[in-house]
Amino acid sequence: MEPIPEHPDLPPYLAADEVIDHGHPLVRETAADLWADTGDAYSYAEAAFVFVRDTIPHSNDADDPRVTWRASDVLRLRTGICYAKAHALTALLRARDVPTGLCYQLLAEDDGSGAVVHGLVALRLPGRSGWSRIDPRGNKPGVDARFSLEVERLAFPVRPELGEIDYPTLYAAPPAPVLDALREAPDRKALWDLLPTGL
Repeated sequence: MEPIPEHPDLPPYLAADEVIDHGHPLVRETAADLWADTGDAYSYAEAAFVFVRDTIPHSNDADDPRVTWRASDVLRLRTGICYAKAHALTALLRARDVPTGLCYQLLAEDDGSGAVVHGLVALRLPGRSGWSRIDPRGNKPGVDARFSLEVERLAFPVRPELGEIDYPTLYAAPPAPVLDALREAPDRKALWDLLPTGL
């Protein structure tokens, strides 16, 4: 699925803000290190994806109680849930002028209960006309997300029969329900009760 940008132009998908703080020295340094090993936008984007997916554990998988939401904090503390990891990847990609936005899914348990919003990103590489969704959540048994621009390889393909959906909007900044939950939660356990159940 190709998301629908909320803004018609690319500058909002390159901008820095309090969350996607790609002007922060740690973000810039990490981006420079990754770029030095690649040298072109496509290879860099894949390296940044693998870096966030594989070297920053999903805090639930790692049983880490800390809650992060600012991209630089995700990189510094090396932890975060899907939203936070999406913020970190977005910052790293924008740091090298790759237009990147945030997109979301509504996912449920196997019995259709407990639906919550899941975060991922979409990027637009030079020479490509559309946006490609990728999911840096982090792999584990049963989850095998990959960097793929032609065929989506997301952590969780939606199951419409369970009421799961792909939200169509491509956001330049995190929507309020996502950011409010991250900012209000004192720890990951509390965050689980605050996760948005819709956008």
